[in-house]
Amino acid sequence: QVQLVESGGGSVQPGGSLRLSCAASGSISIYVMGWYRQAPGKQRELVATITSGGGTNYADSVQGRFTISRDNAKNTVYLQMNRLKPEDTAVYYCQSQLSGSSAWGQGTQVTVSS
Repeated sequence: QVQLVESGGGSVQPGGSLRLSCAASGSISIYVMGWYRQAPGKQRELVATITSGGGTNYADSVQGRFTISRDNAKNTVYLQMNRLKPEDTAVYYCQSQLSGSSAWGQGTQVTVSS
């Protein structure tokens, strides 16, 4: 498994945008990559995934607002987050999956508040 480092989190007002990045230590071309989030007092939940072929899946709560993408040449996965809401506040984690094995990044904080 690769090592993952997230970046791009921060504080933003409702309606704003952020772009998260997840840089991997090696090639991710054959991995399923995903973004998850965990809010205080809540379980970690799926935000979005992208397959090696580029197929995507989103949680209902972010469908139409968030976009996951990958650049295999840069070993990086992105999460473009638009029209952010206070309920999007959480620590966002990147995950790689391959053959039943997974790895996680350390997380990046996203805070949406006026």
